Amino acid sequence: MSATDTPLAPAPEAGAVMSEEELRRQAVEVLDANWERDHTVPSRALYPHQWSWDAAFIAVGLAHHRPERAWRDLRSLFAAQWYDGRVPHIVFDPDVSERDYFPGPAFWDAPASPGRLGGLTTGIVQPPVHAVAARDVYLRCLDRDAARHELEWLYPRLVKQQTYLFEGRDVAGDGLASIVHPWESGLDNSPAWDNALAAVPVDLSLLRSHRRQDTQVSVHSHRPTDTDYARYIAIAAAYRDGGYLDEGLLERHPFLVECPSFNALLALAELALAGIAEVIGADAAPHRDRAEHITKVLVDRLFNPSTGMFHARDVRTGQLSTARCVSGLIPLVLPGLPEAHRSSLLEVARSEAFGLGGELPLPSYDRTAPDFDRLRYWRGPVWINVNWLLWQGLRAHGHEHEAAALRAAMLGVIRRGGCHEYFDPVTGHGIGAAAFSWTAALALDLMAATP
Repeated sequence: MSATDTPLAPAPEAGAVMSEEELRRQAVEVLDANWERDHTVPSRALYPHQWSWDAAFIAVGLAHHRPERAWRDLRSLFAAQWYDGRVPHIVFDPDVSERDYFPGPAFWDAPASPGRLGGLTTGIVQPPVHAVAARDVYLRCLDRDAARHELEWLYPRLVKQQTYLFEGRDVAGDGLASIVHPWESGLDNSPAWDNALAAVPVDLSLLRSHRRQDTQVSVHSHRPTDTDYARYIAIAAAYRDGGYLDEGLLERHPFLVECPSFNALLALAELALAGIAEVIGADAAPHRDRAEHITKVLVDRLFNPSTGMFHARDVRTGQLSTARCVSGLIPLVLPGLPEAHRSSLLEVARSEAFGLGGELPLPSYDRTAPDFDRLRYWRGPVWINVNWLLWQGLRAHGHEHEAAALRAAMLGVIRRGGCHEYFDPVTGHGIGAAAFSWTAALALDLMAATP
């Protein structure tokens, strides 16, 4: 870990465990230190801009600390929404040098849009968890009139985001949204993408013309490999060079995957929008209908009875990934998931592969797999945001005992390791960026919940 990864608040000494009050203080310090004018950066050292799904998780935590900042974070993100409804996965801070983050705005070369109030952005998206965040922030606000006003501003933009994903990204025509880049999943280098990525040619010369910044401020062996990163650059460039158009993707784009977690969150967003619609006087029924439809197609298309969980589907080949990744458990968040599938997911989550009910939260990948990597990004480590989603799913289905155990496990690793980006799934030690915003934010939400 480089010197730039030093936490803003002191990390606990080896073997030390913070009290909840000490953790609350550290979480607040992290969020305050990472606030930048009208948004929160994930990490000063590694992620100096605004990230899309980070903003949603951060807003959930800010609702307990600075709710006005929660709304500002969401507003600043949606001010950068594209004319077609897509919400970019990064909104770039114009005050940050192009040298300090790659790929930056010059690489993405996003087209100007007269309807977009925000600044420079990428052209890809991330999971649509923003409606869930907006609903949660509203429910925690004491001033409901002011919060309702915020929902009235956000609602049409959230609907436009969903419409873009339903219509523009239904590449296979089966009712599910496709991702065009692994980064769109939020689970960047998950083994779930390995089969689809294998068909993308590797050109390592791209790393000579486009210098990685992540490995300059983080441990190289913890990050995606150079081979994977070269593919990421090639895929992003292909989408950019196609004008960020979604028509004809099947004929020309090298990576098209239906991700179970992305689509589960798409359905969950519709349920959140139904709740928001009721608050502002809009029609909630279409949102519930869409959530029901996505859930049905998700079960029909991405569930594998032989593994008992959901898997990513390569749209080009029609094949499901064989990798057992945490993304395949995320559909547990859906209250309309059929009983048989819910029970199956719980059985897999409780197994040795993921260890629900143990002292540590669930890893990002099957810990019994031969290529399980406890330190490399999404190929093994524990992430608080996906565990927070699973915690929500457990509660939605009435599994209060296991929800309480998962909450305790999440708070346990953060109290021992601080507000790190992710955690070693064997020791629980914090790794990655040290003062990481969504870990801090979700810690505040977990501490506010009833045990």
